[in-house]
Amino acid sequence: MPRQKLSEYRAKRILAQALELPYEGWPINADKLLDTQLEEPVRAAGSFVVKVDEGVKGRFKKGLVLLDVAAKDLTEAIKTLSAKGYHGFIVEPMADHSQSDERYLSLMSDRDGLLIQYTASGGIDIEKHAESIKNVRLNSGAKPDWKRLAAETGFSSQQLQNLVATFTDNYFVFMEINPYLAGKDGLRLLDAAVEVDDAAEFFVDSWQAEDFRRHTGHDLTPEEKVVQELDANSPASLKLSVLEPDGGIFLLLSGGGASVVVADEIYNQGYGKQLANYGEYSGNPNAEETYEYTRQLLSLLLKSSARRKVMFIGGAVANFTDVAKTFAGVIKAIDEVAAKLKAEKVKVFVRRGGPNQEAGLAQMEKTLAKHGLLGAVHDPRTPLTVAVTEALREIPHE
Repeated sequence: MPRQKLSEYRAKRILAQALELPYEGWPINADKLLDTQLEEPVRAAGSFVVKVDEGVKGRFKKGLVLLDVAAKDLTEAIKTLSAKGYHGFIVEPMADHSQSDERYLSLMSDRDGLLIQYTASGGIDIEKHAESIKNVRLNSGAKPDWKRLAAETGFSSQQLQNLVATFTDNYFVFMEINPYLAGKDGLRLLDAAVEVDDAAEFFVDSWQAEDFRRHTGHDLTPEEKVVQELDANSPASLKLSVLEPDGGIFLLLSGGGASVVVADEIYNQGYGKQLANYGEYSGNPNAEETYEYTRQLLSLLLKSSARRKVMFIGGAVANFTDVAKTFAGVIKAIDEVAAKLKAEKVKVFVRRGGPNQEAGLAQMEKTLAKHGLLGAVHDPRTPLTVAVTEALREIPHE
């Protein structure tokens, strides 16, 4: 279950409804006829902001936000940005304001619960004002002081509670509103980012897979292309994203919340820059599918120039995915390149549970020990975070 970024357009539609605010904005796909898509904003007249809407961080500093664009210039503005390799955009009315009025608020889910962060010094230089950010835990046992939070953030008490409810009900894992304006003219969300648990797609009506946005910043690797084709031709879910080609930490994760837990734990312990990939297999893939998926991951691992490499095969307790069956495919792929893995001193760590876990884990441990690749193999009695920490000890902390 990867975390997925929603388009800014979809995120704002959801948040505006929760806050009972009007929202005016138009999603644009540069691969479709622009004149038809721009009819509404052209009729609205005025000036506009045109932004890339593909989950890219730091858009303003990267020149991916165009301000004060006249209606007659919208087509040219989108063509200018699309020439940089982007296809998805959002057009919104321009909001004239002083940068000093920009505020920041975020809500995130981590292993300790929910955390609100906020500051009156928001905007593109939020990192420079890190000392001004205030933190409020929502599960500390004490009832939040909504009145004080309202006074300090500019949201009403009810709006803040609505945001928290929306976060939970829509399976958000991260939400950031930066910047927003809160003054005599009321609230205005200038920028918003939301990440969701994609395993919840069938439980919500507010977002769907078509709302996910991802810009890799690189052409797809051959391995990513193979997995995309696998996914397209399978009832199971098979996803693979390369984050750092020369990273040292490679993840073979099964679906469920465990995927987020593993990635978050790696980042929390300061190893984020060494995380080579992210993705998942879920939906009870067959042995051949997990074999091919694992082959692609191992190909990436062997291409990496990292000094030390570790592979973590992890997941929660599956409801119906057969652990022994899926591990048969994983083991077959490992057998094929075991000598190369051993030569590079790769260690493999496993933590998994579910149907036929005893047989699957026993066969995995036997295989890894035979090839000299055994780090550790755990069943669900070992917490997932403990197993991750054990694997990270193999990697130098840089």
